[in-house]
Order: sequence, then structure tokens, then C-alpha cells
Amino acid sequence: MRGIRLTCIGVLSALAAVVLVGIRPAVCQPKAIELTYSIFFPPTHQNTLLAGEWAREVEKRTEGKVKITLFAGGTLTPADKCYDGVEKGISDIGMSTLAYTRGRFPLSEVTDLPLGYRSGLQATQLVNAFYQKFQPREFDSVHMLYLHAHGPGLLHTKKPVASLADLAGMKIRCTGLTTKLVAALGATPVAMPMGETYDALSRGVVDGSMAPEESLQGWKWGEVVSSTTAAYGTGYTTAFFVAMNKARWESLPADVQQVLTAVSQEWIAKTGAGWDQMDKAARDFANARGNKWVTLAPEEEARWVAAAQPIADAYVKAMAEKGLPGAEALAFCRAFLQQK
Repeated sequence: MRGIRLTCIGVLSALAAVVLVGIRPAVCQPKAIELTYSIFFPPTHQNTLLAGEWAREVEKRTEGKVKITLFAGGTLTPADKCYDGVEKGISDIGMSTLAYTRGRFPLSEVTDLPLGYRSGLQATQLVNAFYQKFQPREFDSVHMLYLHAHGPGLLHTKKPVASLADLAGMKIRCTGLTTKLVAALGATPVAMPMGETYDALSRGVVDGSMAPEESLQGWKWGEVVSSTTAAYGTGYTTAFFVAMNKARWESLPADVQQVLTAVSQEWIAKTGAGWDQMDKAARDFANARGNKWVTLAPEEEARWVAAAQPIADAYVKAMAEKGLPGAEALAFCRAFLQQK
């Protein structure tokens, strides 16, 4: 009997060990770090898809330790409130454009000047090089993951524009520093976010809009405009931030921070190239609809460049008054663009 009793005890002990081993992973497995990501682009926009790839890559490299949920279309924070939302922790991560909060990032506005950008990759490389060199204190309230910038901003209109005379008196949708560019070129600037522009063009509230080519497809503008003026001499860009709440960043384990940093660095070139791919696809989309492309005559383009020069001069003066190195920043950007 004693032997049977010992055997039973041994069996029960073994079963208990099996049960404990079986449940241990569920009990000990750490909970995933859940992060929210606010983005104003529509869910199907290529930038939203690229952001989704970025999030999945972070999740993959952290082996599931991090889970990121995207809120597209400005559903968590609208475009002009995204930076505030990151700062206050409404979202852990946010992507939007600096142009929607004019005056808040004064030194960085140099990258939005009409400097004659030729591609999205070039513009994206520049804004990151500018950030690394100058480390603007205006971003100290967040942790910057990376920046990117669209391809050359051009003029898209309901009727062809081949000269400054054609543009005179037209109402042109714009945002950020492009309001100054539109005014300098002799048109009437109408400040408006991207999400409202399609309807405004469709209903004739505005006669055209300044934006990169991708807007013709990504925002469907190709359906409501008929012409694009390829004024590359005054081609501007708009810088976009991908930033993280500072306290949330500092709370992350070092290995997770390293992954976020590494993936973000890779996404600089990936996003810059993505802007160029979007521009090409949008050009094809507009061409298929029969939209016109107007190339300025060299002497006419020189007039546009001359008309825009006071904007750069005013930037340098304004930065000097604030005690910021505006002249140095402008010289850096122009030199960078000449090399690329």
C-alpha cells in the first residue's frame, strides 16, 4: 500500500509540474507595448501605407514587443493639431506637416522656401540633413523620429497658366509659406487644408492650388483641374515630421528605442523615393485624363524666380530679428540642393 501511495504521489507531482510548465508562458509573457500613431493622410494614400509598413517593421524587429495602431484620415488628431497631440500625449506618434502651424517652427521654415526642388528624395534628404546640422530647439518638446518632404510643389489650375499675367487675379489654394509665394506671383492666396481642397476646386471656390504632383491622384485633384504649370525654378517643398511624445519615448526600453531609430533612418530614403513614385503615378493618372502640362519659357521662369526672391530675403531678416541663424540655414540649403 505504501508503494502504491508513493507512486500516486509521484504521478500527481509530475502532472502538477506539467500543468505549471504549460501555464507559465501565459503568466510570465510580458504585455506588448501599445503605441498610437496619428496621420492625416487618407487610409489608402501611399504615405499611410508606408507608415503602416514602418509600424509592421518595428513590430517585426521587436519580435512583437511593440504594437502600433494607425489612425488615418485625421481621426485621432486633425492635421493642424497633430503636433500638439503628440506633445500632449493624445497620440504617441504623429505625422503631419510643419506648414499647418506657421510660426511655430521658424528656423525650419527655410526648407519650405521656393528653392527650386527637383525631387521628393532630394527634398527629404535635405530636411533631414538640415535637422541634423542645426538641431532646431523648436522641436525640443518631442522626440523626432524622422522627417520627409514632398517633391517639387507646382501650380495646378482649372485653366492653363503659362505666365505671371495668366496668374494675375486667380484664387489659389495654398498653405504655410506657399501663401507668400502665391501672393508674390500675383495671385490671391486662399489658405486651406488638403482635405477641403477637392470640393473647393470642384465648386469653383478656388481656381487652382499649389501642391506636389502626387495630389493629382492621391487627393483626386486630377479630376477637378485640367492643367499643371511645371515651374520648377520656384519648386518648393513642405516638410513633414514623424515625431513621438517625449515622455513615452523616454519610457521605452533601450532595445525598443534602438529599433525605432534604425527603422526610422531606413524610412527616410524609402519615403523620399515614395514621394517620387507617387508623383510619377499621378502624372500618368493626369495624362490619361487629358490634363495639360505647361512648361514655362526660360525667360518667363526667370521672372517667377525673381518674383519669389523677396520671400527668402524676408526669411533671413525675420530670423536675424529672432537671433536665429537664418542666413546660414538658407546658404546650407542652397548649397545642398546644388550638390544633389
